[in-house]
Amino acid sequence: QVQLVESGGGLVQPGGSLRLSCAASGFSFDGSAIAWFRQAPGKESEGVACILESAGYADSVKGRFTISRDNAKKTAYLQMNSLKPEDTAVSYCALARHCHRIPDEYDYWGQGTQVTVSS
Repeated sequence: QVQLVESGGGLVQPGGSLRLSCAASGFSFDGSAIAWFRQAPGKESEGVACILESAGYADSVKGRFTISRDNAKKTAYLQMNSLKPEDTAVSYCALARHCHRIPDEYDYWGQGTQVTVSS
């Protein structure tokens, strides 16, 4: 069955970096779009980045976050630099045929990993 497993979250100081990983199995990884969403307490889910053949980013993370994928390892990554307290959220990776801004368009989700930015 389809499985997405995130890792790499944690506590980091403002200005620091984290790299999230999303390990995938059970589907054709090469032809699938992988997105990262995040949800902070009391806020709606926000699409952060998505990659298929090219990558797209939310304005809030452009220039700070980089999404990438290693098709041989069936793993997607989100490199997060210059982290801010407002980046604190549970981050999820999600799978779809194409990149979408709307969470409902994604077929499968990982369990999430907590990212906390605090001094």
